[in-house]
Amino acid sequence: MKQYLSAKEAAAELSIQVPTLYAYVSRGLLRSEEADGKTRARKYLREDVEALKQRKEMRRDPSKVVESALHFGAPVMESAITLIENGRFYYRGYDAVQLVHDHTFPEIASLIWSGKFDDETLNVEPFLLSEHPNLPVTDAFQAILPIAAAQDFAAYDLSATAVTQTGARILQLLTAVFTQTSTTPNLPIPQQIQHAFTPNNESAANLFNAALILCADHELNISSFTARCVASAGSTPYAVVIAGLSALQGPKHGGYTERVEALFREAATPENAARTIASRLRRGEEIPGFGHPLYPNGDPRGQALMELVEVAYPEEAGMRLARKLETAVTRSIGLKPNIDFGLVAMVNSLNLPAGSALGLFALGRIVGWIGHALEQYQADQLIRPRARYIGRQPI
Repeated sequence: MKQYLSAKEAAAELSIQVPTLYAYVSRGLLRSEEADGKTRARKYLREDVEALKQRKEMRRDPSKVVESALHFGAPVMESAITLIENGRFYYRGYDAVQLVHDHTFPEIASLIWSGKFDDETLNVEPFLLSEHPNLPVTDAFQAILPIAAAQDFAAYDLSATAVTQTGARILQLLTAVFTQTSTTPNLPIPQQIQHAFTPNNESAANLFNAALILCADHELNISSFTARCVASAGSTPYAVVIAGLSALQGPKHGGYTERVEALFREAATPENAARTIASRLRRGEEIPGFGHPLYPNGDPRGQALMELVEVAYPEEAGMRLARKLETAVTRSIGLKPNIDFGLVAMVNSLNLPAGSALGLFALGRIVGWIGHALEQYQADQLIRPRARYIGRQPI
């Protein structure tokens, strides 16, 4: 929902007088709209005011803007993949939540990589599938990728077509690792996962498809920025994915799903959900799985996934527990479920193995990492910011 400021509020935010605000509008620096049909008062989009404020700060002190830009701040890099705006997010201009209903995960991989919908993009044989130890799924991904990378010489070709093929091979390989089965390239990845985990429940493929699409990309999150940095050095797509996984596993990124899983285990039953939330709040503890800095009105990914799971499995214990936890948190602190919570709710409702939420997150996000690598290879520019030295000065 768009947020507006009055002329007085906008002027105060910009530290200017109201007449100066009007001058900004006449010069095209700000947009104004009629406040209502009864007066001549105007209203101003908060996002326009904040953007102008940032530009003014950049002119006064560029170093402060660069510093704040590294934490949900001003854009620092161009990308045509994901737009986050007005509480929604879009892949190459298409509403990502709507894509869940109209397209398949392979088509979304193609859209992110090439800008076109092509359901044949991922229909390739993986380069290598070998035995791997009984590790947590993302650790297993990390273990097998260097082995495959060492023998897949085609990965050194960084042309767009070759990188797309390498990305598809990586996805097929890691799907096989995730499902612990032989890959079936002529079968879409969501169906491969469904056959492995819920062979008697074909409808689950739609949920896996939705989860992978919603996780495919999310602008310059830490793993995607890491992936771009690695790609900027000219490293192969295997190295890009290994680097992305290293960042994703951290508890402040994809590894956050494990904290959400712990919340579900602590509550255990729908009847205990409210008590669990109340106990955590009394202890001053965070409630994992709720809120997102980029979505003040709620993460649309979490909402979309929760709605799909509830339609498919309204009476499953995992879904009933999720809704009770959501109700308790929303009523107490007003936060809504994010994508991490939605993934765990889905995994619990389908009775998937522990760690599956992070595994699905990783498989989906690989598409985004390869997409960012493609952009970075094309840019052919090393990402190398400077640091402002604050240590001991030389004598």
